[in-house]
Amino acid sequence: MPAKDLLFNALENKVTDRPAWVPFVGCHGGNLLDIDADKYLKSEDLIVEGISKGIELYEPDGIPVVFDLQIEAEALGCDLEWDSENPPSVTSHPLSEDQTLAELNMVNREDGRYPLVLSAMERLNNKFGKEVALYGLVTGPFTLALHLFGSNIFMQMYDNPDYVLQVIEFCKKVAQRTAKWYIESGMDVIAVVDPMTSQISPQDFAKFVAPASTQIFEFIEENGAYSSFFVCGDAKQNIEEMCKCNPTNISFDENIPIEYVKNIAQNYDISCGGNLKLTTVLLMGSTEKCKKHTLECMEEGGERGYIVAPGCDLPYAVPPENLQAVSEVVHNKDTYDLLNDFQGLAAEEEIEIELPNYKEDSKVYVEVFTLDSKACAPCKYMVNSVYDSISKKLKDKVIFNEYKIKDETAVARMKKLGVESIPSIVIDGEAKHESTPSKQELQEEIFKAIEEKN
Repeated sequence: MPAKDLLFNALENKVTDRPAWVPFVGCHGGNLLDIDADKYLKSEDLIVEGISKGIELYEPDGIPVVFDLQIEAEALGCDLEWDSENPPSVTSHPLSEDQTLAELNMVNREDGRYPLVLSAMERLNNKFGKEVALYGLVTGPFTLALHLFGSNIFMQMYDNPDYVLQVIEFCKKVAQRTAKWYIESGMDVIAVVDPMTSQISPQDFAKFVAPASTQIFEFIEENGAYSSFFVCGDAKQNIEEMCKCNPTNISFDENIPIEYVKNIAQNYDISCGGNLKLTTVLLMGSTEKCKKHTLECMEEGGERGYIVAPGCDLPYAVPPENLQAVSEVVHNKDTYDLLNDFQGLAAEEEIEIELPNYKEDSKVYVEVFTLDSKACAPCKYMVNSVYDSISKKLKDKVIFNEYKIKDETAVARMKKLGVESIPSIVIDGEAKHESTPSKQELQEEIFKAIEEKN
């Protein structure tokens, strides 16, 4: 059976001989070519070369052509900050400045990086389309709306909900138009990637996200492609709401157990994919650890409707041999029996972390644990919210740090503090927020912590 057919069966929630395998090669494709991420994501030729290399090394059943949630935002006039090891991040938000929704032009094929992305898709489809399923990634309507509004969207949801719904309706049309171009360019699967939905309640999801998302998935199906709903962060509260939008598949990260998602998704006859750990296993782990973790995910995922995949865009510097180790396990059904062989692996050496004396220090510690605020939208907007909350009046009384779990010491610190989700805000050693609080709420908590020390 061709690799893509196996993936299609898994997407359709059928029993497969082995799980399907989809490595989310984004800026990591630049690493495979020894090219910086910013140069890689601006070049049609490099994207084609990087994905070709990823297919050669990792033997996937499916693979995204580009993993960059800023393509639509850039085409709509948002400024980007580029990075050598991450996708770009949005730095300006037209609707928080002097533009109105009526002044935003709908995207066209010639805008921004659409031409090079569409051309790369066509070339890769011609090269691999018969064997490997190709994914086109579309920015979800809520995340795109947040790019346009900035973090002000959370206040607008309560102060001006009708206007937010109008913006999300506009973003829905952007997603549908983008999906159509991608399908016409040979994409088999359209993934609607909406990471910021992890930051809202099920009630807000149902009100602001579900209607637009449901229409996007209907549109994708009408145009002959499979669909996947991507989310990252601790979106456990919204998994059932995502299923109600009727995508073909749901993809999630390590913040949510496979069993939890699978139990809900199966009730809706929806397949699921995830949740290989991006940093502690794929980026920093040994090949043996990657194999063991893959086997554990396969055991949890089962034989019906399960896709082995990382939780999000692969970190740039993931060692290729780690992903090859995952591929080796996925392709060899007999390795299920190896699980017991790994039980005797020596426990990893714990890194000693010395925490501040939070109670005795005169300053308040505000610590944000992220994947990387340059690469992860929920992380970026949480970090920005903290920056905005620490006014000049507070600056001399607060110590702020971002800890990126791409670093082993950050992971050890996270564990020692009992932080369970990414992103999270910790104030004076106490985990406070797993979703972005309002500026007022965060300032009140900081003021309270300052008062308790005086």
